[in-house]
Amino acid sequence: MYNELPADEQSEIEQALVHDADLAAKCADLLLAQRALDSLRQTPRSATVQSILQYSRTFLTAS
Repeated sequence: MYNELPADEQSEIEQALVHDADLAAKCADLLLAQRALDSLRQTPRSATVQSILQYSRTFLTAS
């Protein structure tokens, strides 16, 4: 799914997908889920960042 396998292992997986319909269907589901997750927001909202920063200031001590 992320093209992280060596070429020989990737070839074996591709052959397994060709010959196993259930495996191919599961792989297709995983690819759809991957695309859906990749399209989600990847940065926190500004309000979330501000809340974390405000909370972290409670641990600062006067020097």
